[in-house]
Amino acid sequence: MSSSFAARHLGPRDKDVKTMLQKIGAGSLDELISQTIPANIRLKKPLNLPDGLSEFEYLKELKATASRNKIFKTYIGQGYYNCIIPPAIQRNVLENPGWYTAYTPYQAEIAQGRLEALLNFQTMVIDLTGLPIANASLLDEATAAGEAMLLFYNSRPKNSTATTFFVSEKCFTQTIEVVKTRALPLGIEVVVGGHTKISSDNIFGALIQYPDTNGNVSDYKEFVNKIHSTGGFVAVASDLMALTLLAPPGEWGADVVLGNSQRFGVPMGYGGPHAAFFATKEDFKRSLPGRIIGVSVDSQGNPALRMALQTREQHIRREKATSNICTAQALLAIMASMYGVYHGPAGVKAIAEKIHHLACGISEQLEKLGLKLENKFFFDTVSVSISDKVLIQKIKTISEGKQINFSYSENRSSLSVDETTTAKDAKEIVEVFAEALGKNVAVPSLNGETNKSVIKNSSFNRTSSYMTHPVFNSYHSETEMMRYIKRLENKDLSLTHSMIALGSCTMKLNAAAELYPITWPEFANMHPFAPMEQAEGYKIVISELEKFLCEITGFSAVSFQPNSGAQGEYAGLLTIQAYHQSKRDNHRKVVLIPSSAHGTNPASAAMCGMQIVIVKCDVNGNVDVNDLRAKAEQHKANLSCLMVTYPSTHGVFEEAITDITKIVHDNGGQVYMDGANMNAQVGLTSPATIGADVCHLNLHKTFSIPHGGGGPGMGPIGVAAHLVPHLPKSPVAKGEKNNAGSVSASQFSSALILLISYGYIKMLGKQGVTDATRYAILNANYMKDILKEHYPILYIGKNGRVAHEMILDCKEIKRTSGIEVGDIAKRLMDYGFHAPTVSFPVHDTLMIEPTESESKEELDKFCDAMISIRKEIEDITNKKSDALDNVLKNSPHTAKVLIADEWRHSYSREKAAYPLHWVRESKFWPSVGRVDNAYGDRNLICACPPIEQYVNENA
Repeated sequence: MSSSFAARHLGPRDKDVKTMLQKIGAGSLDELISQTIPANIRLKKPLNLPDGLSEFEYLKELKATASRNKIFKTYIGQGYYNCIIPPAIQRNVLENPGWYTAYTPYQAEIAQGRLEALLNFQTMVIDLTGLPIANASLLDEATAAGEAMLLFYNSRPKNSTATTFFVSEKCFTQTIEVVKTRALPLGIEVVVGGHTKISSDNIFGALIQYPDTNGNVSDYKEFVNKIHSTGGFVAVASDLMALTLLAPPGEWGADVVLGNSQRFGVPMGYGGPHAAFFATKEDFKRSLPGRIIGVSVDSQGNPALRMALQTREQHIRREKATSNICTAQALLAIMASMYGVYHGPAGVKAIAEKIHHLACGISEQLEKLGLKLENKFFFDTVSVSISDKVLIQKIKTISEGKQINFSYSENRSSLSVDETTTAKDAKEIVEVFAEALGKNVAVPSLNGETNKSVIKNSSFNRTSSYMTHPVFNSYHSETEMMRYIKRLENKDLSLTHSMIALGSCTMKLNAAAELYPITWPEFANMHPFAPMEQAEGYKIVISELEKFLCEITGFSAVSFQPNSGAQGEYAGLLTIQAYHQSKRDNHRKVVLIPSSAHGTNPASAAMCGMQIVIVKCDVNGNVDVNDLRAKAEQHKANLSCLMVTYPSTHGVFEEAITDITKIVHDNGGQVYMDGANMNAQVGLTSPATIGADVCHLNLHKTFSIPHGGGGPGMGPIGVAAHLVPHLPKSPVAKGEKNNAGSVSASQFSSALILLISYGYIKMLGKQGVTDATRYAILNANYMKDILKEHYPILYIGKNGRVAHEMILDCKEIKRTSGIEVGDIAKRLMDYGFHAPTVSFPVHDTLMIEPTESESKEELDKFCDAMISIRKEIEDITNKKSDALDNVLKNSPHTAKVLIADEWRHSYSREKAAYPLHWVRESKFWPSVGRVDNAYGDRNLICACPPIEQYVNENA
């Protein structure tokens, strides 16, 4: 192994590989692969990808590509705005692996830091929107609007027959398009129009924008009352920055307030990733989409945070889940919350006032030029009515010549001021219009510090306080902010501490060289609706990445619109349905889903209005081919598709996969492959090879985008040639038909983080990406052969091999000792490890995935911990340890408990804290004891605790 990037990405050294192969009884990696992957689906030739580049070569090449992007002064707005990322947040959060390599906080005891940051986000959203409950982020504003529609639709009175959802024509275009896409499969009629003209008959819900797409701030009280009077609900898409000055929708009757938190210190990034916010009334708390962070108590009665209520409802309720949301935008929500903490209420309001005052100054000067303003009341966006198309083109030519972008529609030019706009910029803006009008006027200096305001003395002026909690009023010096961020980081276990062996989640190395370019201004500061000719650099990256992914999957095209794996499932199913509809097979709505499938599969299918038929699995965990054949033939006339994960959710390459796909095709269906386990396929087999027609790719798994404590994610879909015309369309494109519609707010969704996967492939190259798969399979089989002596392995292939992950069966442990898999998960914290995936896809099991990035030393440490825990369990079984008072039932053990004067346990403090010798070297201390989940759900608190409690904890 050389000193290439691949050598740094892959964990085991050459000498270790030999030892590991010897342990598992394989003569070579090639022999292992031949024993693992069925011969009939193995690729016959290497991937046609470029050779890998060194980090230096790649970054030099990418810098040249970045220079092809033209970063103009952009005032396009429409939900995306330039902002200033405080360096203290960029350096200490965005660029800090302690924050970006952490996993979703399912194991709350070792995630208290990010849970607190997300609770801060919820509190900030609650305060600014004027509603009592909020979630910890959604994917983007447009999909959040779709979630609001679904929430209202499912919340209709039982006797209601209302099927119409009203959307104001003044909502953002991308939001309208995504809502239409969401509505169509469910039989919901979307009516788009003026809110003053609409009848409330048959309407179960409505969506309005405040301020609207033209910047206008309207009084919606009468409209809200009208909708409420007939039993309907109202969602308001809004702007957190505007709500620091505007009366919050929660105060004038909104049932849901949603939007994008992007301008709170997160770059535009050509469309994302950004954390959407979603706040609502208490009535909807059991149906609120996404994750809610709640306050509970730990085993010592101390306050502790956790994910509350429907944390993993897709696995529990499956097709009856209220949403298919599985990935959020945690890292971006954390950045936005830190922006609020850093600036505080006074600081955020001062930023908003500067923006507003500059917009007012520009508005006044444009009016003096004789232009007709469209909006009397506005926050940051000024719209000018222009019927003369020649004049609009002249404004566009002059502005772009000065490297300035405005927003244009048929009879209008609009501009949105943001945090980065200066008085000099405002003067330049006015001068563009003056020049276009042929008026030689002296434009006065427009100072954003003036008191000019159209909001302050109006009925829209906000009078209620916000962000009053101490957390938003304590850390305004950089020293204090740095320490606060570090204090939270220290509470969280991430890849900076140890391997995170989560099955199905692929927590691999997120290399610094892959992430480094996301902060380059040429990529970070690009508006998603900037003219295409200004985004040549992005065009190169995205087109090359599509070509790479097509080669890896064997498909013909890729859509980057889905901004999570579950969104990829949804988009893939919509694409299949659009294909059937193009052939006038509208009746094909039956989807076959194996019983072992990830819970988002049936949830996504339900959102597409499909009829779900479950296919049995056999005793080995494989799809029951006979049952599949019977059900495919039974539903032949109406069969839409099969959803299948490969390798299986059980971590095995099923031998019958090509028979399975042929059965579906022979009965008129398509094959959707869930790409959650692509890390076992790349370079060795492919979705097209096994017979799939479409698959989604979790870029935050196989292709190295960090999980960020629960997002961002990306789930682009690849499709075979016949499905290409039916892929999702750009939300701002016109005239396209027979496609899946728009599934996210921008054409390439979270485009900024595509750079990470692009770098992953460019630096690994054709051999490196293939070796990554080979090493992932090696590491999994090595661990399997060590652990099988202590834990039964639930499923293996016909040659005794697993794919890239394995399932440990703990049912007998539970029966003989009373120890649950949850107890093992908590005890692993005392050893300094995050638990594997718990009770999925089979109850009372642990699913382990080591990935290719972990060294033999780290694999051995994890195995030693699992073996040591097995011995601790045996002590309970043999009655050497008490059945209730033991190291597993009382885990995790905090430092506070261990240094207390009184120790009442039957085992020693040392056994609790330092179960193996190497734990002493770098002990990770959980900050709270075991969290009481039931208490948290019975006593739901999803905002920062009362001030008294905060003061006591931080005294």
